[in-house]
Amino acid sequence: MRAEGTGFVRRTVVLDPGESRPSHDDEWRDALVTVECGEVDLECAAGGRRRFAAGAVLWLTGIDIRVLHNVGVDPVVLVAVSRRRGHEPHAPPEERADLS
Repeated sequence: MRAEGTGFVRRTVVLDPGESRPSHDDEWRDALVTVECGEVDLECAAGGRRRFAAGAVLWLTGIDIRVLHNVGVDPVVLVAVSRRRGHEPHAPPEERADLS
């Protein structure tokens, strides 16, 4: 994970061709996820799958993702950006000290 500015964290997940990995809602909490490269299949707990290609922007919280699959020949790169834990979700920006 890498800090983006002061209030955000960026995380990259890479799946090699043919690779699958378990996943769960907590992993994607409060994250906006983009598919940077490849095509990823998302499998939910009920067994359904949906495929998303490069350029897709996803919100994965609350849909009970169970497994991520790369069924293609290219690596899948997912980039997730979320608020740093401890930041209030709609808090006003901090006031700056008046230096005059």
